[in-house]
Amino acid sequence: MNYESLYELAKTWTKEAGENLRKSVQETIEVEFKTSASDLVTKKDREIEQYYATKINQHYPDHFILGEEGTVQNQEYNFAEEKVWVIDPIDGTTNFVNQKMNFAISVAFYDKGEPVMGIIYDPIKDELFHALKGKGTYLNDEKISPLQEVTMAEAMISVNSLWTIPNEKVDEKKLYPIIENARGVRYIGSAALEIAWIAVGRIDAYIDFRLSPWDIGAGIILIKELGGEATTLMGNEINMTNTSTTLFSRPGLASEIRQYFN
Repeated sequence: MNYESLYELAKTWTKEAGENLRKSVQETIEVEFKTSASDLVTKKDREIEQYYATKINQHYPDHFILGEEGTVQNQEYNFAEEKVWVIDPIDGTTNFVNQKMNFAISVAFYDKGEPVMGIIYDPIKDELFHALKGKGTYLNDEKISPLQEVTMAEAMISVNSLWTIPNEKVDEKKLYPIIENARGVRYIGSAALEIAWIAVGRIDAYIDFRLSPWDIGAGIILIKELGGEATTLMGNEINMTNTSTTLFSRPGLASEIRQYFN
């Protein structure tokens, strides 16, 4: 199939969806809670996901959609055998509600389990990070240079502060040496943006222990096209059908980080 035309369409749709969100931050945002007071969903999450579903069904009726909000249901397919769009309509919904910034749209396309294209759009800053397999990664119209190696002492690391206190997922003490040895530790609150920021050098690595496919679907190809690493914490390929640990980083830095978890 023609991936170039699919890529161009996806960028156009994402800019349109972003304009919708940019206008909506000035309005009253209707909020619902999914699993807890910190797990939010808004009317806009569902509206944007439905927007993509409508566009995809019009242009590519044989494709499948994996979205955070479950707008498209009753689909039965094998991710490794089909053409699948992976969509997070608002990654960083809490930021969208509270800060009116630091959120993003994340859209990716996978063909038989392989990432073909990815888009992460920050509508407030009008920053469109995008990549097509074999063509490199761009910020708006400017091609981004391949990622260079840095040491832990030079690195800005992003990690969710929830993992630095006692929890059921990871021994928080394993993070202490990273926090102590890195140049700095930050947390934005949007996995997609944190990955996109690695692409342009604002941070150097992003660690998480429980991310879903739609959080990272676009980020994987953005970083791989720049020669960076996008794996589980153990260095394995990320499972795009389930939640998993994740490590995105500049080349070389990942091995330094992994030594604390092995």
